[in-house]
Amino acid sequence: MKAVLVDERNQDLYIGDVHDPIPTEGELLVKVKASAVNRADLLQRKGLYPPPAGASNILGLEMAGVIEGVGSGVTGWTEGDHVYALLPGGGYAEKVVIPAEMAMKIPDGMSFEEAAAVPEAFLTAFLNTVELGHLQSGEHVLIHAGASGVGTAAIQIAKELGATSIVTAGSAEKLDRCLALGANYTVNYKEEDFSKKVQAITDGSGVQLILDFIGASYWDANIKSIGIDGRWILIGVLGGQQLANVNLGAFLQKRIKFIGSTLRSTSKSFKIELTRKFEAFSNEKFANGKLAPIIDRVYEWQDVAEAHQYMEENRNIGKIVLKVE
Repeated sequence: MKAVLVDERNQDLYIGDVHDPIPTEGELLVKVKASAVNRADLLQRKGLYPPPAGASNILGLEMAGVIEGVGSGVTGWTEGDHVYALLPGGGYAEKVVIPAEMAMKIPDGMSFEEAAAVPEAFLTAFLNTVELGHLQSGEHVLIHAGASGVGTAAIQIAKELGATSIVTAGSAEKLDRCLALGANYTVNYKEEDFSKKVQAITDGSGVQLILDFIGASYWDANIKSIGIDGRWILIGVLGGQQLANVNLGAFLQKRIKFIGSTLRSTSKSFKIELTRKFEAFSNEKFANGKLAPIIDRVYEWQDVAEAHQYMEENRNIGKIVLKVE
């Protein structure tokens, strides 16, 4: 089969030949129709984020496609079914093998491109708002990188939970899109201190949950933004991972719960359980339009290098999808 490969000499991407995957007991072979670009793909291409042990070294953390083969012991799925799923790797290819329990049925009316934009963004957002963040109706959540794939998903989930979202992004266009998705308040981090806006919105009490994709550069402002007994979930370190002269007193004074979160390295059983919970939460909401994947651009997979560059330039609002032909 064909797959997107990385030239280790210069990190260039190209389409080459690899062996077809073979489903074993409990697995499905899926013909991939679409995948999507994630920042983890950019890091892996540069040799900075190796795949977990046993995972495919082909890029791609999600896909949508058609079941082409069913391994022994699998029930409930047949050849020809349309599915989408989270992956530990291998999405930038014509075919992929997945555990049958990880597969989700593509909702009626959703295209392959739309479905491919769901798994990584929405499962990550669901994990950190619902499962780890325990976000409740009436609470305030601060969502950084609001125009990212995960950010756009988190805004929608927060709205469905009845929470008030305060969202940061770096342009008027991105902020407007966040508002259209249901964000209650937005802050242009390039123009103002988001912590001051948070204090004004919450009457000085701070937010109950922070979804932090940034890390070091937002540290002090996040400390000021979080409320008593707040939950602070670190999902990424786009703003750096090294801190100096950190005052831990605020963690004691505010009883802050700080959680590091990454989905890719979790166990198969954890991902299966998360998938099942998310599917139960989201199926009806996707059907009635209360949740929707947000796609910025769809590229033919031959143009994958251009798609990566577009993400590296931080231009996207929502997901960048690869159409696999």
